[in-house]
Amino acid sequence: MEESSASAADIASKAFMGTAIACAARIAKPADSGWLRKSIRVSGSVNTHNDRQQEMIEAVIWDFGGVLTTSPFEAFTRFETERGLPADIVRRTNAANHLENAWAKFERAEIDIETFDMLFAAESLALGAEVRGRDVLPLLQGDLRPEMVEALKRINAKFKTGCITNNLPANAIGSRSGRTLYVAEVMALFDHVIESAKIGLRKPDPRIYKLMVETLKVDPSNCVYLDDLGVNLKPAREMGMTTIKVVSADQAISELEAATGLVLR
Repeated sequence: MEESSASAADIASKAFMGTAIACAARIAKPADSGWLRKSIRVSGSVNTHNDRQQEMIEAVIWDFGGVLTTSPFEAFTRFETERGLPADIVRRTNAANHLENAWAKFERAEIDIETFDMLFAAESLALGAEVRGRDVLPLLQGDLRPEMVEALKRINAKFKTGCITNNLPANAIGSRSGRTLYVAEVMALFDHVIESAKIGLRKPDPRIYKLMVETLKVDPSNCVYLDDLGVNLKPAREMGMTTIKVVSADQAISELEAATGLVLR
């Protein structure tokens, strides 16, 4: 499920939830071969070829923040309210020049935290209020969604699984904060994990999706991809993947069940 374009707030939201270089890949599970439906319409309904397509899925690829965890929107809002900042200043800062701003560069590990802190402050000031980049980092921790983790476990038993996450060097898997954000038991459910901070690429760069399917050795048209941002879903859809835009856990699981034919709760 996908929108053709993303709003500025939508683009910015995912930039903050970040999480090729992978956790060690487990032995890949046998996968069915064939073709999968190309997309789930924005309305959420599955096309009429669904039964045949369900039989041919090879892999399900997941975003992390905002999909397996809750979104940090509420934390951003509390932060802005408590400090008397303009509404949505954090998200608007990240929406401006979103491919080359401070956050994008930090997620690609092109700058260190000191430079990020300074650049983010300058960018936010240009939009009306100075916000230090360092002050935003603690707001990124989301809570795991147990129902989504259960769905991942069931998917993992049937299909290959991958995770493509935009993250920051400070939150990379194995770092102190990363150990909290990326729970080891959850990350072990993926055959392959790609972190933007470790490879210098970030979504929506098409190369990061290509790297995932090449590593999993699957056809993009036989993959399902979940993300909470339309802008990150677009390249996957253009490659032929079935895409699901995650608005809520219940909605996402319902669409994933329709796409795979599995009972996921």
